[in-house]
Amino acid sequence: QVQLVESGGGLVQAGGSLRLSCAASGRSFSRDAMGWFRQAPGKEREFVAAIGWSESSTDYTGAVKGRFTISRDNAKNAVYLQMNSLKPEDTAVYYCAARRGYYGTSPNEEAYDYWGQGTQVTVSS
Repeated sequence: QVQLVESGGGLVQAGGSLRLSCAASGRSFSRDAMGWFRQAPGKEREFVAAIGWSESSTDYTGAVKGRFTISRDNAKNAVYLQMNSLKPEDTAVYYCAARRGYYGTSPNEEAYDYWGQGTQVTVSS
């Protein structure tokens, strides 16, 4: 059974940092582009960051560029999201997703085949 399991969410003050992890199981994700999305209360899910097969291929939404860093460890079948200088507007449920068999990134959630259950990130002001 293919699974993506996020962890690392929590409550943090504005200006703080969190590192989200996404552990994949059931198959190798080394040949999948991976992404992070988030959904704030009352809003639609939105793209945050994505990484291709190569760590040199990354993409970020403008709101997090320079503050968040996506990375992957294919040996551990895992992807990470380092979040620094957090703001209250970063509060959301964060989801990990995998784009099966694709080298490149995509900001469109329809391009992703597997999804995790999400982890809550709350940033207090």
